[in-house]
Amino acid sequence: MNPVWIIDDDRSIRWVFEKALTREGISFKTFSSAEDALTALRSSSPQVVVSDIRMPGASGLVLLQTLKEKIPHMPVIIMTAYSDLESAVSAFQGGAFEYLPKPFDVDHAIELIRRALDESTRSSEQTSTAETMPDLLGQAPAMQEVFRAVGRLSQSHATVLITGESGTGKELVARALHRHSPRASKPFIAINTAAIPKDLLESELFGHERGAFTGAQQMRRGRFEQADGGTFFLDEIGDMPADLQTRLLRVLSDGQFYRIGGHQPIGANVRVIAATHQDLEARVKQNLFREDLFHRLNVIRLRLPSLRERGEDIPILARHFLQKSAKELGVDTKRLSDTAMQFLQRQDFPGNVRQLENICHWLTVMALGQIIEIKDLPPELLKTGADSAETSRWYTLLEREAATMLARGETGIMDALTRQFEKSLITRALQHTGGRRIEAANLLGIGRNTLTRKVQELGLDNRGPLDDSD
Repeated sequence: MNPVWIIDDDRSIRWVFEKALTREGISFKTFSSAEDALTALRSSSPQVVVSDIRMPGASGLVLLQTLKEKIPHMPVIIMTAYSDLESAVSAFQGGAFEYLPKPFDVDHAIELIRRALDESTRSSEQTSTAETMPDLLGQAPAMQEVFRAVGRLSQSHATVLITGESGTGKELVARALHRHSPRASKPFIAINTAAIPKDLLESELFGHERGAFTGAQQMRRGRFEQADGGTFFLDEIGDMPADLQTRLLRVLSDGQFYRIGGHQPIGANVRVIAATHQDLEARVKQNLFREDLFHRLNVIRLRLPSLRERGEDIPILARHFLQKSAKELGVDTKRLSDTAMQFLQRQDFPGNVRQLENICHWLTVMALGQIIEIKDLPPELLKTGADSAETSRWYTLLEREAATMLARGETGIMDALTRQFEKSLITRALQHTGGRRIEAANLLGIGRNTLTRKVQELGLDNRGPLDDSD
């Protein structure tokens, strides 16, 4: 395990931690400034960091930002004064694990460090597990085509546009493209443009200089800089504001950008992968998305199929997600019965793979037995399934009738079943409207003359009074 780093310009504070951590048998290193710690970070890394917030030179918040960029899951404890509420809030917003108010109780400080060490170990195990588990699964032809495309693009630096419904796994494909590319050793930075307020998005993308606007107390590197040499994934690109579309186009065209308030161009050695669930061509026609940016992004396009298009993959995905949830929660893996699996395969899954994963996580937590039956599925899914089953019942009956007629060797099956279908449908519509043909025709979506002709052809004239007026 890596050591705990203590960073404080106050020698007495460092001495207190040295004594307490030695007594507890916890390895450590101490630094008198953020700059010293950042220099050491080039050749080694800590398990947990405890840093003062106010020090000569770079502050603890600047250190926190850098650490979160380089080691995102590492816990950082920020030390601050009781009265310094603003700094405490800033620390939490910057991703601090906890803050330790001064003056502090030594036992409380050690307890915090032990909690942070446990969290660091757990995060490392989860990351390792995630790396050994396959991200993309599927035997359906549509998914095999996606896998082949990722393979063909493995040595490419080309811009890729990933399209598909929400929940189909667009970010997983983007990560796979990065992992199998020459840029795999460099950062993969992802941002959802729809999830960040417009006023903050520009700074998030391009960074800002100190004093560029009110509250910009420190220079901040944007995501493009963080992704230098690697891959930048822009999710929900269709929601990007028009003015930022222009700036993004300039980066893709020139390979350079400026921080907000900056005057020095910064090179962008970044592969861009964009994704959207929207029809970008339609948004271009509606003047909601720049056509020139669309063509810049649409170099290679990958379309991800919905789960409805790959129903044969539901069993393998469900088993994978049940195993994944069981590992995360430290419990035994549950299994879907054959009937429950068949039930899942008949669902529409508007939320696609993400919805299936959420269902499997719910089942791992909530289902009572190890074998999951239909009755154990989430109530909202059972309701949707019941509605779907009611709708599909007549399909089943129609298929059964067709199979019987075929087995008997009958001919003219299409005409016979079509007449039966039309007769039932028109009869029901006329009963519903009390015999008013114009109203029935409107409900059926056909013309009045067509309805009259079919009533005569199907011999429905003698089934009761038909009112030709409304």
